[in-house]
Amino acid sequence: MRAERLVALLFTLQSRRSATVTELAAALGVSPRTMHRDLDALRAAGVPLWTEPGRHGGVGLVAGWRSRLDGLTSREAVTVFAMGVPRALAELGLGAADTSAQAKLTATLPTPLREQAQHLAQRFHLDAPGWFRRGDDTGPLTDLARAVWEQRRTRLDYARRDGGVARTVDPLGLVLKAGVWYLVARAVDADGGAGDDVRTYRVGRVRTLDLLDERFDRPTDFALASWWERSSAEFERSLRRVPVRLRLSPVGVRALPAALDADLAAEALRCAGEPGPDGWTEVVVALEQPEIAAGQLLCLGTEVEILGPDEVRAAFADTARRMADRHG
Repeated sequence: MRAERLVALLFTLQSRRSATVTELAAALGVSPRTMHRDLDALRAAGVPLWTEPGRHGGVGLVAGWRSRLDGLTSREAVTVFAMGVPRALAELGLGAADTSAQAKLTATLPTPLREQAQHLAQRFHLDAPGWFRRGDDTGPLTDLARAVWEQRRTRLDYARRDGGVARTVDPLGLVLKAGVWYLVARAVDADGGAGDDVRTYRVGRVRTLDLLDERFDRPTDFALASWWERSSAEFERSLRRVPVRLRLSPVGVRALPAALDADLAAEALRCAGEPGPDGWTEVVVALEQPEIAAGQLLCLGTEVEILGPDEVRAAFADTARRMADRHG
């Protein structure tokens, strides 16, 4: 887009003492005519340019003048305006920093580029939580963010189904997944040693926490995004232990992604054979325990037939029978 190209042109001029219009056009992948128009746009935005005509002439910035936005392209500027996660930043204690960053961008971007960035930012917004659900209580999140940033060992009182547990951990990172915050932390043993046992804790289940004075050394080879991707995949695989054979009507085939995880449904349909003479398709999906699998498939109603295993088929039939009895 043009706004991004204008910022790139500005930084190109800052990095060179001078350049010809042809050289600038080649560097930015545009025609010389377009480059002339872009240079005029920079002048109109208040960027002081000098032009020397002739065979050995060129274009350059007036000596001593530099943009205060070194290294930031307009697309990067747009991400600050349009990140769409003010709530998440506020929960991390960074709401004021986000406001400050936007104020600095407003003050330093040339007017046409600032208007373009704000224009685009008004057209994109991220709303992370799913429909009809509220996020967890994020009361301890700001303190956990501080622990992550300062690399401070932390003692957690963590709620579990069996009551609760007290843990001392090295907080390595925070992840926002579908509107829910998770702490990724390395467990610390009773002797104060930290091994390779990295676990995930749901922030909403942290009842109390105590930031200790002790600092820890963050593992140099730990990458939060990569670890989360691997851990999430392993968690999903651990849940899907029951291969379930189904027959789906054409309507059921279309409805399967809404009944199950969309990626899981897509993989099952991709591996399915051709529909039979009656138009029904046989697929195999890996689901959780029989009762949960039956509950997930129940929304497909008469558009699905469970072929096996028997436990899932029986659970599905039992649930359907009890529903019919209740409404009979």
